[in-house]
Amino acid sequence: MAGEVAERATKNGKKGLRRPKRRMSIRIDMTPMVDIAFLLLIFYMVTTVFSMPQAMEINLPPEEEDPQRIEIKESNLLTIRVDEDSRFWWNMKRVGVDNLPQLLPTHPNTPDTVAYRFYPDTLRGLLMARNLENPKLSTLIKIHREGTYADMVNILDEIDFLERSWNQHTADEQGVKVEDLKEKFSYRYAIDNWQERDSKVLLSAVAEAQAKGEL
Repeated sequence: MAGEVAERATKNGKKGLRRPKRRMSIRIDMTPMVDIAFLLLIFYMVTTVFSMPQAMEINLPPEEEDPQRIEIKESNLLTIRVDEDSRFWWNMKRVGVDNLPQLLPTHPNTPDTVAYRFYPDTLRGLLMARNLENPKLSTLIKIHREGTYADMVNILDEIDFLERSWNQHTADEQGVKVEDLKEKFSYRYAIDNWQERDSKVLLSAVAEAQAKGEL
């Protein structure tokens, strides 16, 4: 049985359909919000302090046609080598069978997946101890050709820290400011090219370190 459609009668007795309701359109004015966004943007651009590029200042000696050569006794020479794996080795005097470079201890928090990790405290302690033992000490730095720039920065940072802390300690003992010191401590060091002989020396040093369980 088919259903019948009932039509609603109007008040006048006439049949008709419902008139659809008119929907009200909502319009949001975004102009004030855009103005606030640009004002905030300009405010942060004006007040923000941008990080300055970090650079290391190195004072190089003037170039001379006939550079002056300074002879250094072997007993006054500390050599620091950094191999291609960023491992730090050191030795006093001339390298020999009985005087192979020694490995600076790795960082105590070195993960098991990493063979070696630079530890600034060991290098700082080495430089401090050797300079206290020998005021005439000079340091020769050699970095492998495949070494990283960070290796050289780590050494120079420790040298700079040693100079500043040394001079500050001396100034505190004399009761003066650092800039008023008559004689300031200046670390003596030089950077030399890596040679094939250095690679051969470290092969023996690595074998000795492995035998001791250091690697």
